[in-house]
Amino acid sequence: MTVRVLVVDDQEIVRTALRLVIDRRAGLSVVGEAADGEQAVARAVELRPDVVLMDVRMPGTNGVEATRRIVGDWPGPGPAPRVVVLTTFDLDEYVHAALRAGADGFLLKNSHPDDLARALHAAVGGEPVLAPSVTRRLMDAVTALPTSLRADPPSPDERELTELLTERELQVLVLVARGLSNSRIASDLGLSEANVKSRVNRILTRLGLDNRVQAALIAQRAGLTGTP
Repeated sequence: MTVRVLVVDDQEIVRTALRLVIDRRAGLSVVGEAADGEQAVARAVELRPDVVLMDVRMPGTNGVEATRRIVGDWPGPGPAPRVVVLTTFDLDEYVHAALRAGADGFLLKNSHPDDLARALHAAVGGEPVLAPSVTRRLMDAVTALPTSLRADPPSPDERELTELLTERELQVLVLVARGLSNSRIASDLGLSEANVKSRVNRILTRLGLDNRVQAALIAQRAGLTGTP
């Protein structure tokens, strides 16, 4: 099955480069482009792509707001497309805000084309699109965010959420927070990949979350990963 991608960036040269990279990869196809967040929402409803590759900083409606509208307030028919943020890591406060808006992950604009292709396929399959090293940097960045964008400290309600999980599910959640794929988690815990996928889905359902990135942030904020 071909993964249909909507490319969103305010720079035409970037959109053109991304289209060339994506269309040359097997199983991927760019079905449309948008130059800002407002266009992104409209084109997503019109084209119903599998994944929206979203820039963050754009004039008018930025990528964070567009992500929120696509994922949280999806106005179109059928399920909302996945959203993967593509940005420079120096702007991590915007990335964090986008993840909280419902993005499934983020990539750096200097990512290798093969990594981009793998990430787009992974997003459709519900796999994380954060490499372990990037996950570590994201967790570090969360604690350094400006006060206006920083998540609140873990509340009693968040701690109670972790009590809804079994011991094995907590183990899976910790490994998800470390950026491990389902196959790697299965290997580490001696489970089948299908079993891990099922447990991840149950974790998301029980915690009322949309994706693995949100689960990773919840685990970090609740102190399950041993990070501050």
